[in-house]
Amino acid sequence: MRKIAILGSTGSIGTQALDVISSHPDLFEAYVLTANNNVDLLISQARQFQPEAVVIANSVHYPALKRALSDLPIKVYAGEQSLCEVVQDKEVDMVLASMVGFAGLRPTISAIKAKKAIALANKETLVVAGDLITRLCAQYKVPLLPVDSEHSAIFQCLEPGNPIEKILLTASGGPFRCFNSEDLQMATPSQALSHPTWQMGAKITIDSASMMNKGFEVIEAHWLFGVPSNKIEVVVHPQSVIHSMVQFEDGVIKAQLGIPDMRLPIQYALGYPHRLANPYGRVDFPHLGSLTFEKPDLKRFRCLQLAYDALSEGGNMACIMNAANEIANRAFIDGEIPFMMISEIIEKTMGKIEKVYDCSLDTYLETDRKARSYAKNLVMTKIK
Repeated sequence: MRKIAILGSTGSIGTQALDVISSHPDLFEAYVLTANNNVDLLISQARQFQPEAVVIANSVHYPALKRALSDLPIKVYAGEQSLCEVVQDKEVDMVLASMVGFAGLRPTISAIKAKKAIALANKETLVVAGDLITRLCAQYKVPLLPVDSEHSAIFQCLEPGNPIEKILLTASGGPFRCFNSEDLQMATPSQALSHPTWQMGAKITIDSASMMNKGFEVIEAHWLFGVPSNKIEVVVHPQSVIHSMVQFEDGVIKAQLGIPDMRLPIQYALGYPHRLANPYGRVDFPHLGSLTFEKPDLKRFRCLQLAYDALSEGGNMACIMNAANEIANRAFIDGEIPFMMISEIIEKTMGKIEKVYDCSLDTYLETDRKARSYAKNLVMTKIK
C-alpha cells in the first residue's frame, strides 16, 4: 500500500489522481489531501477518502473545514507552513505535487528534504527553481517522477546508456492554433478556456492558449532529462495522441502514444515502475485516420520564444518570467488586459527585474515578489 499526499487535491490533476486511487484501493491510499480555497470539494473528498490529514492553505476557510469534519478522526490544518509540514509525515510514501503556480515550490522542497518520492505535476517548481530542485533531489536521493503527459512520455521512451540526440516535445496548439494575429487581438477568456483536447484548470488552459505552457515544458524537459534547449524541439500535433518523442544518436525515434487522458501519466507515476490495468479508453488507429504535425509560430505565440530565452539566460530569469505570467494570466481571465498583452507584460518584466545567477530559495522568493509587483503595475497602467 503506497500512501500518497496530494498537494492540490481539488484541482484537475488532484481530482483525477483520486480517480486513479479509487480504481486501485489495494495499491494506493489518499493519506493527505490539500486545497487552496475550494473548501467544499475538500470536505467532500475528505469524507469519501478518509485521509489521515487535510490542509486548507487559505486559513480563512479553516473554521468551516474543521467544523464539517468534526465527526471524523481526520487531522485538520491550515496555512502554507502546514503544507510544508504535513508532507514530512513519516507514513507518507509519495507526494503528488499538483498545486498550481509558484505556491507549490516550498512544499515540494519540504517533501524532498523529508526524502519523499515526488510525482511532479506542478510545472512552476522546475521552471522557477530547476537547478535547486534537481540538486536537492540528488542530495537527498529522491526520485522525481514526471506527471505531465509530455514528460511522462519522454521518461517512458528513455533507454539507459543511450544518449538523447533530440527531444520532440509535442503540443496540441491550444484553442488558438488556427487564429491569425488579428483574431488573437480580439480573443476572449471564454475562447481561451475552450481547449480542443484536454480538460484542465483555468490557469493551465490559458497558458496552453498562449503556448507559455509549452515553454514551461521545454524548461522542465531541460531539468528533468539534462538536455540543452537547442536539443528540445516543439512540434504541434493537434490530435494529442503522440505525447512526445525521443530521438537517439542513430536517428531512431521512439514515441509514446495514448489517448489524451491525464489519468494515464498520473497512474504511471503513482505505480512506477509497474504498469497497472485500467478501464480507460484505448487508441483506435483506424478511427483516428491521420496524425498531423506543424511547426509552432513563435511570432504569434511569443510566450514560447520567451521561455527559450529564459532558459538560455539562466539564473532567476525563468522565475521572473513565471511570476509575470501568473499575473498576466490572471489579469486576462479577469478581463483586465487583452490576450496579446500577456506576452508584452512578461517580456517587459523580464527586461526590468535584476538578474541573479547564483540563486538560493531566498533569491527565488525575492525575485518572485519583485516581478509580481512590477507586472501588477504594468497591468494597472496597461503598459504605458
